[in-house]
Amino acid sequence: MSNTIEIKVPDIGDFSDIPVIEVLVAAGDRVETEDSLITLESDKATMEVPSPASGTIRELKVKVDDTVSEGDVVAVLETEDSDSNGASGQPEEKEQPEGKEQPEEKEQASESRASEESEQAASAEAPKAEEKDTEEDSDDPDEGPGDNVRYQAPIVASTAIDPSGLPYASPAIRRFARELGVDLTQVQGSGNKGRIVREDVASYIKSALSRKPEAAVTGGRLPFDFPELPDFDFSRYGEVEKKTLSRIRKLSAGHLHRNWVSIPHVTQHDEADITDMESFRKANAEDAIAQGFKLTPLVFLIKASVAALKKYPEFNASLDKDGETLIIKKFYNIGVAVDTPDGLMVPVLRNCERKGIMELAAELAEISEKARDKKLKPQDIQGGCFSISSLGGIGGTSFTPIINAPEVAILGVSRSRMSPVWDGSEFQPRMMLPLSLSYDHRVIDGAAAARFTRFLASRLEDLRRLTL
Repeated sequence: MSNTIEIKVPDIGDFSDIPVIEVLVAAGDRVETEDSLITLESDKATMEVPSPASGTIRELKVKVDDTVSEGDVVAVLETEDSDSNGASGQPEEKEQPEGKEQPEEKEQASESRASEESEQAASAEAPKAEEKDTEEDSDDPDEGPGDNVRYQAPIVASTAIDPSGLPYASPAIRRFARELGVDLTQVQGSGNKGRIVREDVASYIKSALSRKPEAAVTGGRLPFDFPELPDFDFSRYGEVEKKTLSRIRKLSAGHLHRNWVSIPHVTQHDEADITDMESFRKANAEDAIAQGFKLTPLVFLIKASVAALKKYPEFNASLDKDGETLIIKKFYNIGVAVDTPDGLMVPVLRNCERKGIMELAAELAEISEKARDKKLKPQDIQGGCFSISSLGGIGGTSFTPIINAPEVAILGVSRSRMSPVWDGSEFQPRMMLPLSLSYDHRVIDGAAAARFTRFLASRLEDLRRLTL
């Protein structure tokens, strides 16, 4: 003797007309208790409708892209008297102490879908714990499957913007990934709103098998699976104006984001006493103006940086794509951040070790003007070894500049200030310049960074040493 059960959409709150995004079974398939049949997706979550008992799917009432609401029939299940936990419709067989199924019986029912070993491993994971807790709460001894019985399925949600950090995937996909040993936080979803589907997991496994084992740890682009940003309607709170980013800002955004998330940044702060340097600069300022350019503190920083790069060559390097090879450069090209109306540009001054202060000042003025007039050529922003970002003309005490990959360090300069400095017997007014060095911690250690900034400061404090 067999019974027929209509499996219906459970209570899903205030939602209606929810699309069906997955149909996990077909007519004629044999299913076990709690096997997932279909997956629904609302604006905020996905949910699965499981089978209330073991049996055979006789008819499917829905297909992918159909919409359903609470109470709609999604499938017809044929059970047999021999089925346990209510498949026969006999209350005495489905009742359990305290109205709950025991965890041991649930594990036995799931053995047909996965090995006992994988189930035990999965039980330690948070997503599995959520599913198990929801399944236990859904077993109601007052509602046994029978002819045309409405089955209230447990809802297991995975939100698109998930504060718990869980991957955006259905419980069925999470089970599939666990059985294959795949960390879903490393998988890029191709479904709606970045949702992970079965094909994404399969593609990730193929990719992992084809690449070198060490590449995932030391080299190449690190995979990041960030939750999607919420779409806020700020006009609800007041007047707003939309302004399209300039092309330069759009291009810079991707590079800056990549560099920030893929390079372990550390920033070393120091100060340089530039009292004597400022006296020398001001004494020669008129001569520079007569030649058509300004003599700024930045050119002294360029010369001091070259001296420091020669002393510590690991700062004048790039990390190869294999993540294991350091490429040491024997030339000294310095990138200088220029503030333009359309965004930040970093033109490069080449072979700075061969040029004097005045020559660098003239070249800096020329290339900065080209940047502001949008006349830079591709070669003008390529081939840099080390970058300097100076905010001294604006203000601030310190900041963390973002490394301009494939470089491994960048110098940030803030506004100089007159400060009292103890000379051993009394305080003296000295002009102090804040320095902020961001460096790639994969290549450079903290001690080396501290030595680099101190050496750099010493060259600014005594210009005679720049000629050594």
